Amino acid sequence: MKVCVIGTGKMGKNHARVYNEIDGVDLVGVSDINEKAGKDVAKKNKCEYFKNYEDLLRVEGLEAVSVCVPTFLHYDVGKKVIESGKHLLIEKPLAENVKKAKELVKLAEEKGVKLAVGHIERFNPAVQELKKLIVKGSLGNITSILARRVGIFPPRIKDANVIVDMAVHDIDIFRYLLGKDPEKIHAAGGKAIVNDREDYADIFLKYNGTNGLIEVNWITPVKIRVLNVTGTKGYAKLNYITQDLTLHESVYERNYDKFGDFVLQFGEPREVPIKVKKSEPLRLELQNFIDAVKKGKDPLVSGNDGLEVLKITESIMKSIGSV
Repeated sequence: MKVCVIGTGKMGKNHARVYNEIDGVDLVGVSDINEKAGKDVAKKNKCEYFKNYEDLLRVEGLEAVSVCVPTFLHYDVGKKVIESGKHLLIEKPLAENVKKAKELVKLAEEKGVKLAVGHIERFNPAVQELKKLIVKGSLGNITSILARRVGIFPPRIKDANVIVDMAVHDIDIFRYLLGKDPEKIHAAGGKAIVNDREDYADIFLKYNGTNGLIEVNWITPVKIRVLNVTGTKGYAKLNYITQDLTLHESVYERNYDKFGDFVLQFGEPREVPIKVKKSEPLRLELQNFIDAVKKGKDPLVSGNDGLEVLKITESIMKSIGSV
């Protein structure tokens, strides 16, 4: 299958590298307005460089495209790719606003092309194992889910705030693990170090029977990426970076004391390390995209998934007062 990559920044060069490593995939070219960056990536991956991405889209036999340009260009570039009839994986977020995201989803449906969105944490092997635990009922009814995604400001991000750039990962993961969208959204955030956009936020999401909390910022001097899930049968803690997952099984009995009052008697929880087959999430994501194109099935993260995450993101920004 012939594929290409538009945009050779931090994510784009990794897309090119991984495509070049996947059996049965032929990376025919990359495109970037930065000629030096584009040519460097092309040379490393033994493919052709195109200054104009529309010329790249005309390569004979091209079937699938990764779009890794800045967010404000997602709509324009994504639209051109879809109109050319090529299957598209576009980095998160799907577009800079809900209106443009809806148009891309609609256009992809009309053209009959696959549209995947790069919410990469879905492909983290630890997340996949956690999803299995939840489906199996190992945690019981989920009462709360908490994510901390914090670290220092990334200079390469010039057109998105911390919510659009980072919180979207956990918004998508909450939807995936719980299988539903939030009923109520409350958020508080602000600009502590970065003057022109939010660099910290605390986001509260109320689901039917489950509370969700996301702490996100570009202020904390250490990089933290963790997820904690509490249920009526246990507690799970996940580290996105190390791909470690541990289950703590609750041990308790329901009894009555000598006065006839109901009491819960807790014993020591059982700690169960969950076996995770560690792998690079990006490789799993791109392989899923290629398989979806080859087999005519939906990708794990569809255009509609990306659209719903963007709707929630906009509601969060309205709650903060940044929209």
